[in-house]
Amino acid sequence: MVAEHHDFVVEDQGAVLAALEQPGAYAALGEGAAGTVRRIDTQSAVVFLVGDRAVKLKRAVRFPFLDFGTLARRRAMCAAEIEVNRRSAPTLYLGIAPVLTSNDGTLRLGSVREPDVTVGDEAQAREWAVVMQRFDEASLFVRLAERQALTPELLVALAAALARFHDSAPVSHAHAGAQDYERSVAADLVELRARDAVLDAAATGTIAERLPAVLKPLLPLVQRRQQAGAVRRVHGDLHLRNICLVDGAPTLFDAIEFNDRICTIDVLYDLAFLLMDLDRRDMAAQANFVLNHYLWRSDGPVDAPHLEALALMPSWLARRACIRAFVEGAAAEIADDAAARERRVGEARAYQQAALRFVQPPPPALIAIGGLSGSGKTTLAVALAPGLGAAPGAVIVRSDIERKRLAGLPWDARLPPEGYTQAASARTYAELLRRARIVLAAGHAVIVDAVSSRPDERAAIEALARDAGVPFLGIWLDTPLDVARQRVDRRTGDASDAGAAVVERQRGYDLGDITWPRIDAGHGVERVVAQARALLSAAGARG
Repeated sequence: MVAEHHDFVVEDQGAVLAALEQPGAYAALGEGAAGTVRRIDTQSAVVFLVGDRAVKLKRAVRFPFLDFGTLARRRAMCAAEIEVNRRSAPTLYLGIAPVLTSNDGTLRLGSVREPDVTVGDEAQAREWAVVMQRFDEASLFVRLAERQALTPELLVALAAALARFHDSAPVSHAHAGAQDYERSVAADLVELRARDAVLDAAATGTIAERLPAVLKPLLPLVQRRQQAGAVRRVHGDLHLRNICLVDGAPTLFDAIEFNDRICTIDVLYDLAFLLMDLDRRDMAAQANFVLNHYLWRSDGPVDAPHLEALALMPSWLARRACIRAFVEGAAAEIADDAAARERRVGEARAYQQAALRFVQPPPPALIAIGGLSGSGKTTLAVALAPGLGAAPGAVIVRSDIERKRLAGLPWDARLPPEGYTQAASARTYAELLRRARIVLAAGHAVIVDAVSSRPDERAAIEALARDAGVPFLGIWLDTPLDVARQRVDRRTGDASDAGAAVVERQRGYDLGDITWPRIDAGHGVERVVAQARALLSAAGARG
Protein backbone atom coordinates (compact mmCIF):
# COMPACT_ATOMS: atom_id res chain seq x y z
CA MET A 1 0.00 0.00 0.00
CA VAL A 2 1.23 3.54 -0.76
CA ALA A 3 1.57 5.73 2.32
CA GLU A 4 -0.70 8.79 2.51
CA HIS A 5 1.78 11.13 4.24
CA HIS A 6 4.24 11.97 1.47
CA ASP A 7 4.77 15.49 0.15
CA PHE A 8 3.06 14.74 -3.15
CA VAL A 9 -0.26 13.99 -1.36
CA VAL A 10 -2.27 17.24 -1.23
CA GLU A 11 -5.60 16.10 0.25
CA ASP A 12 -6.76 13.46 2.72
CA GLN A 13 -8.94 10.88 0.94
CA GLY A 14 -8.83 8.37 3.78
CA ALA A 15 -12.57 8.36 4.50
CA VAL A 16 -13.49 7.83 0.84
CA LEU A 17 -10.94 5.06 0.39
CA ALA A 18 -12.09 3.29 3.55
CA ALA A 19 -15.73 3.51 2.45
CA LEU A 20 -14.99 2.01 -0.96
CA GLU A 21 -13.44 -1.03 0.71
CA GLN A 22 -16.96 -1.97 1.88
CA PRO A 23 -19.12 -4.14 -0.43
CA GLY A 24 -22.20 -2.07 0.40
CA ALA A 25 -20.75 0.98 -1.34
CA TYR A 26 -21.46 -0.45 -4.80
CA ALA A 27 -25.23 -1.03 -4.82
CA ALA A 28 -25.67 1.51 -7.64
CA LEU A 29 -23.61 -0.71 -9.97
CA GLY A 30 -26.17 -3.52 -9.83
CA GLU A 31 -26.08 -7.18 -8.85
CA GLY A 32 -22.89 -7.86 -10.80
CA ALA A 33 -20.86 -5.64 -8.47
CA ALA A 34 -21.30 -7.76 -5.36
CA GLY A 35 -19.00 -9.71 -3.10
CA THR A 36 -15.57 -9.12 -1.63
CA VAL A 37 -13.77 -5.90 -2.49
CA ARG A 38 -10.10 -6.09 -3.43
CA ARG A 39 -7.99 -2.93 -3.27
CA ILE A 40 -4.94 -2.18 -5.45
CA ASP A 41 -2.81 0.91 -4.69
CA THR A 42 -0.45 2.82 -6.98
CA GLN A 43 1.18 6.22 -6.55
CA SER A 44 -1.54 7.99 -8.54
CA ALA A 45 -4.63 5.78 -8.24
CA VAL A 46 -6.51 3.27 -6.13
CA VAL A 47 -8.45 0.51 -7.89
CA PHE A 48 -11.27 -1.42 -6.22
CA LEU A 49 -12.22 -4.75 -7.77
CA VAL A 50 -15.73 -5.90 -6.90
CA GLY A 51 -17.73 -8.51 -8.78
CA ASP A 52 -17.63 -7.80 -12.50
CA ARG A 53 -16.55 -4.17 -12.09
CA ALA A 54 -13.31 -2.28 -11.50
CA VAL A 55 -13.62 1.17 -9.91
CA LYS A 56 -10.59 3.43 -10.27
CA LEU A 57 -10.24 6.49 -8.05
CA LYS A 58 -7.51 9.06 -8.68
CA ARG A 59 -5.34 10.00 -5.72
CA ALA A 60 -5.19 13.65 -4.65
CA VAL A 61 -1.54 14.01 -5.63
CA ARG A 62 0.69 16.41 -7.53
CA PHE A 63 3.88 15.44 -9.32
CA PRO A 64 5.88 17.51 -11.83
CA PHE A 65 4.25 15.49 -14.62
CA LEU A 66 0.76 14.96 -13.10
CA ASP A 67 -1.81 17.10 -11.30
CA PHE A 68 -4.77 15.47 -9.53
CA GLY A 69 -4.75 18.15 -6.84
CA THR A 70 -8.41 19.30 -6.93
CA LEU A 71 -11.75 17.52 -7.15
CA ALA A 72 -12.57 19.35 -10.40
CA ARG A 73 -9.26 18.25 -11.87
CA ARG A 74 -9.86 14.65 -10.84
CA ARG A 75 -13.30 14.65 -12.49
CA ALA A 76 -11.79 16.09 -15.67
CA MET A 77 -9.09 13.43 -15.68
CA CYS A 78 -11.67 10.66 -15.16
CA ALA A 79 -13.47 11.98 -18.23
CA ALA A 80 -10.19 12.15 -20.16
CA GLU A 81 -9.36 8.57 -19.19
CA ILE A 82 -12.65 7.37 -20.64
CA GLU A 83 -12.10 9.32 -23.85
CA VAL A 84 -8.55 8.22 -24.59
CA ASN A 85 -9.08 4.56 -23.68
CA ARG A 86 -12.28 4.01 -25.62
CA ARG A 87 -10.17 4.28 -28.77
CA SER A 88 -8.66 0.89 -28.02
CA ALA A 89 -10.93 -0.65 -25.35
CA PRO A 90 -14.49 0.67 -25.83
CA THR A 91 -16.16 -2.25 -24.04
CA LEU A 92 -13.98 -1.94 -20.92
CA TYR A 93 -14.57 1.74 -20.13
CA LEU A 94 -18.18 2.09 -18.97
CA GLY A 95 -18.21 5.67 -17.67
CA ILE A 96 -17.60 7.75 -14.56
CA ALA A 97 -19.40 7.79 -11.21
CA PRO A 98 -19.39 10.11 -8.18
CA VAL A 99 -18.77 9.12 -4.59
CA LEU A 100 -21.79 10.45 -2.66
CA THR A 101 -22.93 10.72 0.96
CA SER A 102 -26.00 8.58 1.75
CA ASN A 103 -28.82 9.72 4.04
CA ASP A 104 -27.28 7.74 6.88
CA GLY A 105 -23.95 9.52 6.43
CA THR A 106 -22.09 6.65 4.79
CA LEU A 107 -20.21 7.10 1.53
CA ARG A 108 -21.24 5.15 -1.56
CA LEU A 109 -20.65 5.11 -5.29
CA GLY A 110 -23.31 6.83 -7.38
CA SER A 111 -24.69 5.82 -10.76
CA VAL A 112 -22.48 5.49 -13.82
CA ARG A 113 -22.83 8.19 -16.47
CA GLU A 114 -21.13 9.42 -19.61
CA PRO A 115 -18.41 11.99 -18.85
CA ASP A 116 -20.18 14.74 -20.82
CA VAL A 117 -23.54 14.21 -19.08
CA THR A 118 -24.35 16.35 -16.02
CA VAL A 119 -26.59 14.70 -13.41
CA GLY A 120 -28.25 16.44 -10.46
CA ASP A 121 -26.04 14.78 -7.85
CA GLU A 122 -22.81 16.28 -9.26
CA ALA A 123 -22.69 19.08 -6.68
CA GLN A 124 -22.73 16.52 -3.84
CA ALA A 125 -19.80 14.49 -5.23
CA ARG A 126 -17.05 13.82 -2.68
CA GLU A 127 -14.91 12.11 -5.30
CA TRP A 128 -15.06 10.79 -8.86
CA ALA A 129 -14.13 7.39 -10.21
CA VAL A 130 -13.75 5.61 -13.53
CA VAL A 131 -15.94 2.50 -13.77
CA MET A 132 -14.69 -0.36 -15.92
CA GLN A 133 -15.83 -3.78 -16.96
CA ARG A 134 -13.61 -6.18 -15.06
CA PHE A 135 -11.61 -8.70 -17.08
CA ASP A 136 -9.86 -11.92 -16.17
CA GLU A 137 -6.48 -10.93 -14.73
CA ALA A 138 -5.04 -14.16 -16.11
CA SER A 139 -5.52 -12.60 -19.56
CA LEU A 140 -3.12 -9.74 -18.83
CA PHE A 141 -0.16 -10.03 -21.17
CA VAL A 142 2.22 -9.84 -18.22
CA ARG A 143 0.54 -12.98 -16.81
CA LEU A 144 0.62 -14.68 -20.21
CA ALA A 145 4.33 -13.85 -20.41
CA GLU A 146 4.94 -15.37 -16.97
CA ARG A 147 3.20 -18.57 -18.13
CA GLN A 148 5.11 -18.54 -21.45
CA ALA A 149 1.72 -18.31 -23.15
CA LEU A 150 2.46 -15.45 -25.56
CA THR A 151 1.96 -17.60 -28.64
CA PRO A 152 2.96 -16.50 -32.16
CA GLU A 153 -0.74 -16.17 -32.99
CA LEU A 154 -1.30 -13.77 -30.07
CA LEU A 155 1.78 -11.73 -30.97
CA VAL A 156 0.70 -11.46 -34.61
CA ALA A 157 -2.70 -10.21 -33.44
CA LEU A 158 -1.02 -7.77 -31.04
CA ALA A 159 1.24 -6.35 -33.74
CA ALA A 160 -1.76 -5.91 -36.03
CA ALA A 161 -3.74 -4.17 -33.27
CA LEU A 162 -0.84 -1.82 -32.53
CA ALA A 163 -0.36 -0.94 -36.19
CA ARG A 164 -4.07 -0.14 -36.57
CA PHE A 165 -4.08 1.87 -33.34
CA HIS A 166 -1.07 3.95 -34.36
CA ASP A 167 -2.16 4.45 -37.97
CA SER A 168 -5.53 5.81 -36.79
CA ALA A 169 -4.19 7.96 -33.93
CA PRO A 170 -4.55 11.76 -34.17
CA VAL A 171 -1.49 13.47 -35.67
CA SER A 172 0.16 16.28 -33.70
CA HIS A 173 2.76 18.82 -34.78
CA ALA A 174 2.76 20.56 -31.40
CA HIS A 175 4.97 18.16 -29.44
CA ALA A 176 7.96 15.82 -29.72
CA GLY A 177 10.11 17.86 -32.08
CA ALA A 178 13.90 17.76 -31.88
CA GLN A 179 14.20 20.40 -29.15
CA ASP A 180 11.43 18.79 -27.08
CA TYR A 181 13.11 15.42 -27.36
CA GLU A 182 16.56 16.74 -26.43
CA ARG A 183 15.11 18.51 -23.36
CA SER A 184 13.21 15.37 -22.34
CA VAL A 185 16.34 13.23 -22.52
CA ALA A 186 18.24 15.76 -20.40
CA ALA A 187 15.43 15.72 -17.83
CA ASP A 188 15.44 11.91 -17.76
CA LEU A 189 19.17 11.89 -17.04
CA VAL A 190 18.70 14.36 -14.17
CA GLU A 191 16.11 12.00 -12.66
CA LEU A 192 18.42 9.02 -13.19
CA ARG A 193 21.33 10.74 -11.42
CA ALA A 194 19.00 11.64 -8.55
CA ARG A 195 18.62 7.92 -7.83
CA ASP A 196 22.34 7.30 -7.20
CA ALA A 197 21.52 6.00 -3.71
CA VAL A 198 19.68 3.12 -5.37
CA LEU A 199 21.34 2.73 -8.78
CA ASP A 200 24.89 2.05 -9.99
CA ALA A 201 26.49 5.50 -10.32
CA ALA A 202 29.10 4.29 -12.83
CA ALA A 203 26.42 2.81 -15.09
CA THR A 204 24.44 6.05 -14.84
CA GLY A 205 27.56 7.95 -15.89
CA THR A 206 28.01 5.79 -18.99
CA ILE A 207 24.35 6.15 -19.93
CA ALA A 208 24.52 9.93 -19.40
CA GLU A 209 27.52 10.09 -21.73
CA ARG A 210 26.31 7.68 -24.42
CA LEU A 211 22.61 8.57 -24.74
CA PRO A 212 23.09 12.22 -25.80
CA ALA A 213 25.96 11.14 -28.08
CA VAL A 214 23.74 8.56 -29.80
CA LEU A 215 20.90 11.06 -30.10
CA LYS A 216 22.70 14.23 -31.25
CA PRO A 217 23.26 13.32 -34.93
CA LEU A 218 19.70 11.98 -35.17
CA LEU A 219 17.88 15.14 -34.07
CA PRO A 220 17.15 16.16 -37.70
CA LEU A 221 15.45 12.77 -38.14
CA VAL A 222 13.39 13.38 -34.99
CA GLN A 223 12.26 16.68 -36.49
CA ARG A 224 11.44 15.13 -39.88
CA ARG A 225 9.40 12.42 -38.20
CA GLN A 226 7.37 15.07 -36.38
CA GLN A 227 6.81 17.10 -39.54
CA ALA A 228 5.88 13.99 -41.53
CA GLY A 229 3.12 12.91 -39.13
CA ALA A 230 4.81 10.17 -37.08
CA VAL A 231 4.10 12.04 -33.83
CA ARG A 232 0.59 11.15 -32.67
CA ARG A 233 -1.61 11.03 -29.60
CA VAL A 234 -0.92 7.40 -28.70
CA HIS A 235 -0.95 5.20 -25.59
CA GLY A 236 2.11 6.45 -23.73
CA ASP A 237 2.36 3.58 -21.22
CA LEU A 238 2.45 0.59 -23.54
CA HIS A 239 3.81 -2.32 -21.54
CA LEU A 240 2.62 -5.85 -20.79
CA ARG A 241 0.59 -4.87 -17.72
CA ASN A 242 -1.57 -2.58 -19.88
CA ILE A 243 -2.57 -5.15 -22.50
CA CYS A 244 -5.19 -7.84 -21.95
CA LEU A 245 -7.43 -10.18 -23.91
CA VAL A 246 -11.02 -9.09 -24.46
CA ASP A 247 -13.09 -11.69 -26.32
CA GLY A 248 -9.82 -13.32 -27.34
CA ALA A 249 -8.37 -10.15 -28.92
CA PRO A 250 -5.34 -8.20 -27.64
CA THR A 251 -6.68 -4.97 -26.15
CA LEU A 252 -4.76 -1.88 -25.00
CA PHE A 253 -6.02 -0.16 -21.85
CA ASP A 254 -4.88 2.33 -19.19
CA ALA A 255 -3.45 4.80 -21.69
CA ILE A 256 -2.08 8.02 -20.23
CA GLU A 257 -4.71 10.72 -19.87
CA PHE A 258 -3.05 13.17 -17.48
CA ASN A 259 -0.27 14.68 -19.63
CA ASP A 260 -0.52 15.17 -23.38
CA ARG A 261 3.23 15.64 -23.74
CA ILE A 262 3.95 12.18 -22.37
CA CYS A 263 1.62 10.44 -24.79
CA THR A 264 1.95 12.69 -27.86
CA ILE A 265 5.06 11.03 -29.19
CA ASP A 266 6.53 9.18 -32.15
CA VAL A 267 4.53 6.01 -32.72
CA LEU A 268 7.72 3.92 -32.68
CA TYR A 269 8.69 5.43 -29.32
CA ASP A 270 5.29 4.23 -28.09
CA LEU A 271 6.06 0.75 -29.46
CA ALA A 272 9.53 0.87 -27.90
CA PHE A 273 8.07 0.59 -24.38
CA LEU A 274 6.55 -2.78 -25.22
CA LEU A 275 9.72 -3.95 -26.97
CA MET A 276 11.83 -2.89 -23.97
CA ASP A 277 9.46 -4.62 -21.56
CA LEU A 278 9.66 -7.88 -23.51
CA ASP A 279 13.43 -7.65 -23.90
CA ARG A 280 14.01 -7.04 -20.20
CA ARG A 281 11.96 -10.12 -19.38
CA ASP A 282 14.35 -12.25 -21.47
CA MET A 283 11.79 -12.35 -24.27
CA ALA A 284 13.96 -10.90 -27.04
CA ALA A 285 12.47 -13.35 -29.54
CA GLN A 286 8.97 -12.08 -28.82
CA ALA A 287 10.12 -8.45 -29.03
CA ASN A 288 11.70 -9.07 -32.42
CA PHE A 289 8.64 -10.96 -33.62
CA VAL A 290 6.33 -8.06 -32.69
CA LEU A 291 8.63 -5.48 -34.31
CA ASN A 292 8.81 -7.36 -37.61
CA HIS A 293 5.09 -8.05 -37.80
CA TYR A 294 4.43 -4.39 -36.99
CA LEU A 295 6.78 -3.24 -39.77
CA TRP A 296 5.17 -5.65 -42.23
CA ARG A 297 1.87 -3.87 -41.60
CA SER A 298 2.89 -0.25 -41.12
CA ASP A 299 5.42 1.58 -43.28
CA GLY A 300 5.18 4.96 -41.58
CA PRO A 301 5.29 8.39 -43.24
CA VAL A 302 6.59 8.51 -46.81
CA ASP A 303 8.99 11.34 -45.92
CA ALA A 304 10.36 9.63 -42.79
CA PRO A 305 9.59 5.88 -42.97
CA HIS A 306 9.70 3.56 -40.00
CA LEU A 307 12.74 1.68 -41.35
CA GLU A 308 14.79 4.88 -41.39
CA ALA A 309 13.58 5.69 -37.87
CA LEU A 310 15.12 2.47 -36.56
CA ALA A 311 18.26 4.59 -36.13
CA LEU A 312 16.45 6.05 -33.11
CA MET A 313 15.50 2.69 -31.60
CA PRO A 314 18.58 2.36 -29.31
CA SER A 315 17.85 5.78 -27.77
CA TRP A 316 14.12 5.03 -27.53
CA LEU A 317 14.70 1.69 -25.79
CA ALA A 318 17.29 3.25 -23.48
CA ARG A 319 14.93 6.10 -22.54
CA ARG A 320 12.13 3.69 -21.75
CA ALA A 321 14.48 1.64 -19.55
CA CYS A 322 15.87 4.78 -17.87
CA ILE A 323 12.40 6.05 -17.03
CA ARG A 324 11.45 2.72 -15.49
CA ALA A 325 14.77 2.67 -13.59
CA PHE A 326 14.24 6.03 -11.91
CA VAL A 327 10.53 5.41 -11.30
CA GLU A 328 11.32 2.11 -9.56
CA GLY A 329 14.20 3.81 -7.75
CA ALA A 330 11.89 6.54 -6.46
CA ALA A 331 9.37 3.92 -5.36
CA ALA A 332 12.14 2.09 -3.50
CA GLU A 333 13.04 5.23 -1.59
CA ILE A 334 9.49 5.63 -0.22
CA ALA A 335 8.67 1.93 0.20
CA ASP A 336 6.98 1.13 3.52
CA ASP A 337 8.89 -2.08 4.27
CA ALA A 338 12.28 -3.65 3.62
CA ALA A 339 10.99 -6.41 1.33
CA ALA A 340 9.21 -3.92 -0.93
CA ARG A 341 12.30 -1.73 -1.02
CA GLU A 342 14.55 -4.64 -1.95
CA ARG A 343 12.21 -5.70 -4.75
CA ARG A 344 12.02 -2.16 -6.14
CA VAL A 345 15.80 -1.73 -5.98
CA GLY A 346 16.27 -4.97 -7.93
CA GLU A 347 13.81 -3.81 -10.58
CA ALA A 348 15.45 -0.39 -10.85
CA ARG A 349 18.92 -1.87 -11.32
CA ALA A 350 17.70 -4.37 -13.92
CA TYR A 351 16.18 -1.54 -15.96
CA GLN A 352 19.39 0.46 -15.59
CA GLN A 353 21.47 -2.43 -16.94
CA ALA A 354 19.07 -2.76 -19.87
CA ALA A 355 19.51 0.94 -20.65
CA LEU A 356 23.28 0.53 -20.49
CA ARG A 357 23.08 -2.29 -23.05
CA PHE A 358 20.78 -0.35 -25.36
CA VAL A 359 23.13 2.66 -25.62
CA GLN A 360 25.99 0.38 -26.68
CA PRO A 361 24.48 -1.51 -29.64
CA PRO A 362 26.51 -4.01 -31.67
CA PRO A 363 27.21 -3.23 -35.35
CA PRO A 364 24.82 -4.27 -38.14
CA ALA A 365 25.19 -7.24 -40.48
CA LEU A 366 23.41 -8.52 -43.57
CA ILE A 367 22.21 -12.12 -43.66
CA ALA A 368 20.54 -13.65 -46.70
CA ILE A 369 18.52 -16.85 -46.50
CA GLY A 370 17.74 -18.41 -49.86
CA GLY A 371 16.06 -21.61 -50.96
CA LEU A 372 13.12 -22.84 -52.96
CA SER A 373 9.59 -22.57 -51.59
CA GLY A 374 8.94 -24.78 -48.57
CA SER A 375 12.58 -24.84 -47.49
CA GLY A 376 11.88 -23.03 -44.20
CA LYS A 377 13.49 -19.67 -44.95
CA THR A 378 11.12 -17.61 -42.82
CA THR A 379 11.21 -20.11 -39.95
CA LEU A 380 15.00 -19.84 -39.88
CA ALA A 381 14.92 -16.04 -40.23
CA VAL A 382 12.56 -15.71 -37.26
CA ALA A 383 14.83 -17.95 -35.17
CA LEU A 384 18.02 -16.05 -36.01
CA ALA A 385 16.77 -12.46 -36.00
CA PRO A 386 16.55 -11.80 -32.22
CA GLY A 387 20.27 -12.37 -31.71
CA LEU A 388 21.52 -10.21 -34.57
CA GLY A 389 22.63 -6.61 -34.22
CA ALA A 390 21.03 -3.91 -32.11
CA ALA A 391 17.99 -4.70 -29.97
CA PRO A 392 15.41 -5.93 -30.58
CA GLY A 393 17.25 -7.79 -33.35
CA ALA A 394 17.34 -8.00 -37.12
CA VAL A 395 14.65 -6.66 -39.40
CA ILE A 396 13.38 -9.41 -41.71
CA VAL A 397 12.80 -8.21 -45.27
CA ARG A 398 10.61 -10.83 -46.98
CA SER A 399 10.01 -11.08 -50.70
CA ASP A 400 6.49 -12.43 -50.03
CA ILE A 401 5.66 -9.28 -48.03
CA GLU A 402 7.27 -6.77 -50.39
CA ARG A 403 5.72 -8.30 -53.49
CA LYS A 404 2.28 -7.68 -52.00
CA ARG A 405 3.17 -4.26 -50.66
CA LEU A 406 4.19 -3.20 -54.18
CA ALA A 407 0.85 -4.49 -55.46
CA GLY A 408 -0.99 -2.40 -52.86
CA LEU A 409 -2.26 -5.47 -51.02
CA PRO A 410 -2.07 -6.44 -47.33
CA TRP A 411 0.58 -9.01 -46.53
CA ASP A 412 -1.93 -11.83 -46.01
CA ALA A 413 -3.90 -11.24 -49.24
CA ARG A 414 -3.50 -13.57 -52.21
CA LEU A 415 -1.82 -12.18 -55.32
CA PRO A 416 -3.20 -12.85 -58.81
CA PRO A 417 -0.85 -14.53 -61.34
CA GLU A 418 0.34 -11.19 -62.76
CA GLY A 419 1.98 -10.52 -59.40
CA TYR A 420 4.49 -13.25 -60.18
CA THR A 421 5.69 -12.19 -63.62
CA GLN A 422 9.39 -11.72 -64.31
CA ALA A 423 8.92 -7.95 -64.25
CA ALA A 424 7.08 -8.11 -60.91
CA SER A 425 9.85 -10.27 -59.47
CA ALA A 426 12.50 -7.79 -60.64
CA ARG A 427 10.63 -4.96 -58.90
CA THR A 428 10.31 -7.08 -55.77
CA TYR A 429 14.04 -7.83 -55.55
CA ALA A 430 14.88 -4.17 -56.17
CA GLU A 431 12.56 -3.26 -53.29
CA LEU A 432 14.18 -5.87 -51.04
CA LEU A 433 17.58 -4.28 -51.66
CA ARG A 434 16.22 -0.77 -51.15
CA ARG A 435 14.66 -1.63 -47.81
CA ALA A 436 17.68 -3.61 -46.64
CA ARG A 437 19.90 -0.64 -47.49
CA ILE A 438 17.74 1.67 -45.34
CA VAL A 439 17.86 -0.73 -42.38
CA LEU A 440 21.65 -1.07 -42.57
CA ALA A 441 22.05 2.71 -42.81
CA ALA A 442 19.93 2.95 -39.65
CA GLY A 443 22.49 0.76 -37.86
CA HIS A 444 20.37 -2.38 -37.63
CA ALA A 445 20.98 -5.90 -38.84
CA VAL A 446 18.79 -7.19 -41.65
CA ILE A 447 17.83 -10.62 -42.95
CA VAL A 448 16.78 -10.89 -46.59
CA ASP A 449 14.29 -13.75 -46.85
CA ALA A 450 13.76 -14.60 -50.52
CA VAL A 451 14.07 -17.56 -52.89
CA SER A 452 17.07 -15.91 -54.60
CA SER A 453 17.16 -18.65 -57.23
CA ARG A 454 19.16 -16.61 -59.77
CA PRO A 455 22.91 -15.97 -59.44
CA ASP A 456 22.43 -12.26 -60.20
CA GLU A 457 19.91 -11.96 -57.34
CA ARG A 458 22.36 -13.50 -54.90
CA ALA A 459 25.23 -11.38 -56.22
CA ALA A 460 23.20 -8.19 -55.78
CA ILE A 461 22.61 -8.96 -52.11
CA GLU A 462 26.31 -9.63 -51.56
CA ALA A 463 27.18 -6.37 -53.33
CA LEU A 464 24.85 -4.47 -51.00
CA ALA A 465 26.76 -5.76 -47.98
CA ARG A 466 30.07 -4.73 -49.54
CA ASP A 467 28.78 -1.26 -50.38
CA ALA A 468 27.42 -0.83 -46.84
CA GLY A 469 30.65 -2.11 -45.29
CA VAL A 470 28.91 -4.71 -43.12
CA PRO A 471 29.57 -8.41 -42.54
CA PHE A 472 27.64 -10.73 -44.86
CA LEU A 473 26.52 -14.33 -44.67
CA GLY A 474 24.39 -16.07 -47.26
CA ILE A 475 22.73 -19.40 -46.38
CA TRP A 476 21.11 -21.71 -48.91
CA LEU A 477 18.52 -24.20 -47.69
CA ASP A 478 18.18 -27.50 -49.55
CA THR A 479 14.94 -29.41 -48.99
CA PRO A 480 13.65 -32.73 -50.40
CA LEU A 481 10.66 -32.27 -52.71
CA ASP A 482 8.26 -34.28 -50.54
CA VAL A 483 9.17 -32.30 -47.41
CA ALA A 484 8.71 -28.97 -49.21
CA ARG A 485 5.30 -30.07 -50.54
CA GLN A 486 4.16 -31.08 -47.05
CA ARG A 487 5.26 -27.75 -45.60
CA VAL A 488 3.44 -25.54 -48.09
CA ASP A 489 0.32 -27.68 -47.77
CA ARG A 490 0.32 -27.06 -44.00
CA ARG A 491 0.68 -23.28 -44.24
CA THR A 492 -2.07 -21.08 -42.81
CA GLY A 493 -2.12 -17.33 -42.29
CA ASP A 494 1.21 -16.83 -44.06
CA ALA A 495 2.30 -14.23 -46.62
CA SER A 496 3.51 -16.87 -49.08
CA ASP A 497 1.15 -17.91 -51.88
CA ALA A 498 3.33 -20.84 -52.98
CA GLY A 499 1.53 -24.17 -53.16
CA ALA A 500 2.58 -27.65 -54.24
CA ALA A 501 2.45 -26.70 -57.95
CA VAL A 502 4.92 -23.86 -57.38
CA VAL A 503 7.21 -26.14 -55.40
CA GLU A 504 7.30 -28.66 -58.24
CA ARG A 505 7.81 -26.00 -60.93
CA GLN A 506 10.76 -24.50 -59.05
CA ARG A 507 12.58 -27.81 -59.18
CA GLY A 508 13.21 -27.10 -62.85
CA TYR A 509 15.01 -23.80 -62.19
CA ASP A 510 18.63 -23.38 -63.22
CA LEU A 511 20.10 -22.21 -59.92
CA GLY A 512 23.59 -21.63 -61.27
CA ASP A 513 26.60 -21.83 -59.00
CA ILE A 514 25.48 -21.51 -55.37
CA THR A 515 28.45 -20.20 -53.41
CA TRP A 516 26.61 -19.69 -50.13
CA PRO A 517 26.99 -22.36 -47.43
CA ARG A 518 24.28 -24.99 -47.85
CA ILE A 519 22.20 -26.59 -45.11
CA ASP A 520 20.04 -29.67 -45.51
CA ALA A 521 16.73 -28.22 -44.29
CA GLY A 522 14.87 -31.50 -44.48
CA HIS A 523 15.77 -32.18 -40.86
CA GLY A 524 14.14 -30.75 -37.74
CA VAL A 525 14.08 -27.00 -37.16
CA GLU A 526 16.39 -27.19 -34.12
CA ARG A 527 19.14 -28.86 -36.14
CA VAL A 528 18.87 -26.37 -39.00
CA VAL A 529 18.95 -23.41 -36.60
CA ALA A 530 21.99 -24.84 -34.79
CA GLN A 531 23.88 -25.23 -38.07
CA ALA A 532 22.97 -21.71 -39.14
CA ARG A 533 24.10 -20.27 -35.80
CA ALA A 534 27.42 -22.04 -36.17
CA LEU A 535 27.84 -20.39 -39.58
CA LEU A 536 26.99 -17.01 -38.05
CA SER A 537 29.56 -17.48 -35.30
CA ALA A 538 32.21 -18.41 -37.84
CA ALA A 539 31.34 -15.28 -39.81
CA GLY A 540 31.67 -13.08 -36.72
CA ALA A 541 27.95 -12.49 -36.25
CA ARG A 542 25.53 -13.66 -33.59
CA GLY A 543 22.13 -15.28 -33.97
